[in-house]
Amino acid sequence: MIEVSHLTKRFRDRVAVDDLSFKVEKGEVIGFLGPNGAGKSTAMRILTGFLPATSGTVKVAGFDVFEQPLEVKRRIGYLPENPPLYLDMTPRAYLTFCAGLKRLPRRMAKSELERVSHLARIEDVLDRVTDNLSKG
Repeated sequence: MIEVSHLTKRFRDRVAVDDLSFKVEKGEVIGFLGPNGAGKSTAMRILTGFLPATSGTVKVAGFDVFEQPLEVKRRIGYLPENPPLYLDMTPRAYLTFCAGLKRLPRRMAKSELERVSHLARIEDVLDRVTDNLSKG
């Protein structure tokens, strides 16, 4: 499902990600652990198409992040520590907005919202203003 091969990211003379390779199969869950400055956020930004790599390849569901970024973004979700949320929206409104961005048919959006909110255990806060929620 996700294939990362020899991924490297340099910022001038600083190497943020150095020859990273791994594979994640469908249904598998992984996490990035490491100290501040280890390249975790940089790697995630590259994997999700928000930052270009210096070298290497990344494929999500067979689509190259750099060659087919829209196809990748339709198939992946990423919530950074400081998410770019519209803080005056409710989680329900925001998830509905995201479903529209991913071109999810409206008839499927409601059931997907219910499925995802159940998995994330946020059903009880779906209609609260996002700015009033804790990050936990």
